[in-house]
Amino acid sequence: MTMPFKNYFSTGSDAYRTFRPGYPPELFSWLAGLPPRRDAALDCGCGTGQASVALAEHFATVYAVDPSAAQIENARPCERVDYRVAPAEATGLPDGCVDLVIAAQALHWFDFDRFYPEVRRVARHGGVFAAFTYGLLAIDGEIDRVIGRFYRDTIGPYWPPERAHVDAGYRTLPFPFAEIATPSFGMTAEWELGHLMGYLATWSAVAEYRRLTGGDPLPALAEELSPLWGRPGTARPVSWPLVLRAGTIHP
Repeated sequence: MTMPFKNYFSTGSDAYRTFRPGYPPELFSWLAGLPPRRDAALDCGCGTGQASVALAEHFATVYAVDPSAAQIENARPCERVDYRVAPAEATGLPDGCVDLVIAAQALHWFDFDRFYPEVRRVARHGGVFAAFTYGLLAIDGEIDRVIGRFYRDTIGPYWPPERAHVDAGYRTLPFPFAEIATPSFGMTAEWELGHLMGYLATWSAVAEYRRLTGGDPLPALAEELSPLWGRPGTARPVSWPLVLRAGTIHP
């Protein structure tokens, strides 16, 4: 049965582009070294193109697909990136046309029974698939405790069930490829409190809370965080646990 497109991210897609963290460049250098060729890559569930543009540093062409037209409209322009409104399960690309397929913070949304055959179809011999995700951010002890309560208790009931795969570090996802040992990569940023609040506003559970209750959970959180954060304009280091799984598509 075809699963419906769960459209959590079309609204506020410009905020998604502005406030979501970037991935470390070393990740894409490592990924680019896996397949035997670097002619083309495919970014599935590309959002506004954070990973797509990074891939374009290493591949001649990057196809970037997302089912949300709003995300594609707000995508980061790049000469080597070919953005398309399409689901990951039906990209519309020719058979055997890409060397690397990735899903960045997106695999848990896909219909696996349809997606994995599509990956096999579009990949060349020797092609590689990689999926990566990042979990709950860390700043410092007291701030982390406040955000943790917000994550679990305030908006916890509003997370879609797919979020459990992120919390489990993608260990609960099916992965039908010959796995490749992966190195560890860190995700870090320096953010002011306003940027943090903009990032939290992109969470799907915050959007669901607003939609279902008519209220906004963020002002109360900002009021609680403000005295812990320090002077206005203070930038604090932020980090995320980055989980990566990679495998050869046609061993």
